[in-house]
Amino acid sequence: MGRYIGPKTKIARKFGEAIFGTDKALEKKNYPPGQHGLARKRKKVSEYVTQLLEKQKAKAIYGVQEKQFYRTYEAAARLGGITGENLLKPGGTPSQNAQFLLILAAFIKGVDEYQEMLRCCVSYPGNDHRLGGNEAPPAIISIFLGDELTAILDSIVQGTEYVDITKKKLRVGIDAMPDIPQDTTDRNRTSPLAFTGNKFEFRMLGSSQSIASPNVVLNTIMTEELSQFADRLEKAENFQSALQELLQETFTAHQRIIFNGNGYDDAWVAEAARRGLANLRDTVDCMPAYIDKKNVELFTKHAVLTETEMRARYEIHLENYCKVSAIEANTLLDMAQRSILPVAARYSGDLAKGMAHKQETGLASTCRLEEHLIRRISGLSDQLLDVCQELSQALEKAPAADSGIEAAHYFRGEINTRVRQAGDLISQLESLVDAKVWPYPTYADILFGV
Repeated sequence: MGRYIGPKTKIARKFGEAIFGTDKALEKKNYPPGQHGLARKRKKVSEYVTQLLEKQKAKAIYGVQEKQFYRTYEAAARLGGITGENLLKPGGTPSQNAQFLLILAAFIKGVDEYQEMLRCCVSYPGNDHRLGGNEAPPAIISIFLGDELTAILDSIVQGTEYVDITKKKLRVGIDAMPDIPQDTTDRNRTSPLAFTGNKFEFRMLGSSQSIASPNVVLNTIMTEELSQFADRLEKAENFQSALQELLQETFTAHQRIIFNGNGYDDAWVAEAARRGLANLRDTVDCMPAYIDKKNVELFTKHAVLTETEMRARYEIHLENYCKVSAIEANTLLDMAQRSILPVAARYSGDLAKGMAHKQETGLASTCRLEEHLIRRISGLSDQLLDVCQELSQALEKAPAADSGIEAAHYFRGEINTRVRQAGDLISQLESLVDAKVWPYPTYADILFGV
């Protein structure tokens, strides 16, 4: 079929929008054309239909067929020219790459100044359990640069000449093997933000979280820092000396955010506190960052989010924290009261019967194993029952999920604390009760049987 040359309003009515500009006729008849137009409105369309309509819309607007679109794309793809530039690519001599060092300085400065907002954008009840253990980075924001970049920054801060360390060779203990250059970039899996050759990896997100929010935060931070740098450098009489001075000032002022050590070590927590870094351990501690004056000004200045939108996110995340905590607590109660406690009681009862039979036969002089297991299982079951009763009462007294930060503090202190206590008791019971009667997959099943 050739190009459509009929009334444009008819096409606009087909798609339900003014694709050719202002259309008064469309405003009067905002439904598909034809005698069955009013009846043809679809409440829900599939993804295929949506894609097909977009193709048809493009065809109507530009007057080209799909094959012509494809040919145009293929021709454009073959054209030369710059399609993008990685500003974090250090090149062969990063110590002399002014563009790279400027972008690096902006990133380090931004992460240091807005570390609370970065931590806030990855806060979620599930992520609160992950950060700081189980192959996840700690809850304290820091940047890992590696030996080479750290040495470059130190030379800039101290005003000394940089000595290249990239020529180190990896010692493998076999003389017959050729020399292997030692990698100077990231080998630290405990760092939240690590430089990996030509990019930074932000490793704090949970598996169920979208990357959209951290991307928005990081891009806004970089926009702010680069705009500050541009304002300063554009007014400089001597650009090179002004750039050197800016780099030295920035790296000196924000050295505290750089940490190349073990993020899992307890000593890092004390060191981070000495440096003045934020240690926001859970969602409740993080959420005030959304409405912090500094962060609100950042996002409103660059027209990314309004203050109302930031407050809405603050309230929504707090409500979600309370609801997720309540769901997890109720699920735990159901599992403990309907499955785990009955199984523990039944198993200890079976042990008692077995012990009685052994004593009746007179063949066993002692029943130490049965006595030990019965005492331990009964004691842990009593403790678990007490915690479940306290948790049930706490849930009954819980404030509404949309009650703000006060509700979040209640759920963290009264609900989640008891959930963790119950979890510890259940883990101990699991190690004592026969795996054949345990009602749920054991840790061994999860680790080795899936």
